[in-house]
Amino acid sequence: MPRHGTHVVRRARLYADGPNFVVRDARCQERRYAVAVDGIRRAVFFPPQDVWEIVQNRPADRWGVLVFKDDSGRDLLHVPLAGWLPEAESIGTLDLRPYKCLDRTGLRQLVETLGIPWEESREPLTASGVPDDGRGSTPHRTVHAEFPRRRGCVKGLAIFGWFIALVIGIAADLTWAMPVAAGALFLLPAGDTVVRVRAWWRNSQHGRLVKSTEIRPSPAAGSGGTRRFLRTASLRVLPHDVVLTNTLGEERWLGRAGTFGAARLVRLVDPTTGEPLGVEVRDREGEARALLPWRFWFAGPQGSEGWTALVGALGVPISDEKYRQPKDAQLWWRDHALATDARKMSPMKAKDARKQSGWHNSVAGTEELLTLPFFSALLLVGLFSDEAPMILAGWLSALTLALVLGPAAVSVLVSRLSFDRVLEVE
Repeated sequence: MPRHGTHVVRRARLYADGPNFVVRDARCQERRYAVAVDGIRRAVFFPPQDVWEIVQNRPADRWGVLVFKDDSGRDLLHVPLAGWLPEAESIGTLDLRPYKCLDRTGLRQLVETLGIPWEESREPLTASGVPDDGRGSTPHRTVHAEFPRRRGCVKGLAIFGWFIALVIGIAADLTWAMPVAAGALFLLPAGDTVVRVRAWWRNSQHGRLVKSTEIRPSPAAGSGGTRRFLRTASLRVLPHDVVLTNTLGEERWLGRAGTFGAARLVRLVDPTTGEPLGVEVRDREGEARALLPWRFWFAGPQGSEGWTALVGALGVPISDEKYRQPKDAQLWWRDHALATDARKMSPMKAKDARKQSGWHNSVAGTEELLTLPFFSALLLVGLFSDEAPMILAGWLSALTLALVLGPAAVSVLVSRLSFDRVLEVE
């Protein structure tokens, strides 16, 4: 999840509590399903039938959906695998077969622990996900968005309120409608600001509460390690999880227990020179779950200490494997299944990093940066009016402009003057 949505991967869980299947969401609210006569009796895996259509219309279903049913065949719970796969944004849809996601997410082991029989369906899952049982019940769907639902409600209310108030004000010549329109428009950047402030507060508190072994990047001399990369990227080893944070502040959690847990460290070495190229974190099935470029993490002055700390904290076997690089490739990981992961766990190009982590690209959306100043300018002329409602509308429009342009300008300046600078680790 991005920096403003990291609370989701920290809190949301699927787990077994005795004879109960528990679903915990990002607000730590739980749904409990008994594995009994009146509860969950079996699980059915629906692999994707048309990958391209699913990716376009419902990305969370791109590796299939695990459906939990009762005795009568009624759907009780839908679990899209992509929503519970840590590397979902780092691996291509065609690079990973759906049935493997059952292991990677830990869902297969969880189902076996609960003693629930499961099967694979050859029929496609209906688009609505609502069973035609005549009861009118909709199964719960364990999909967690990176933004809270109320943010979408606020945005809808703001756009609708602005449009209605502006139309009424112009059509009926009602000056009191103008500050209402300006206030509604102000809700858009205000809501985005609240998202960022809440995320900053949560992240600062989380860093103080969680104790872990933390490994920071140690790039080789001349490798181009930026301030953003050195300050943001990290690998933390917790008692039950491994937490990877990339250059953009995106965070994902890998478990350490079970067949899907981090169970082995593999150094990929150049077959000719024997120099380390990268480190794979693999599970007990031998599947690579994360990829760290050696040059940016362990080749610098503090690299050996970081590697020793990682090996000691994980306490898993280590091995070396030869990795043949693609010919005429600038990056050795170009053909690796986790190439996207390696790119984000490295010092990214300044332009790409700014684009993906900037205020309006990651939270508000670039369209707000273009449209809100224009719409606010329509009511900004109220500052030069003699009527109190128009003056209030003008001030609200000015505040909207400040909240739209101010953070965007600060984000760009900080990136160019500080985060994008290349530093040498001493």
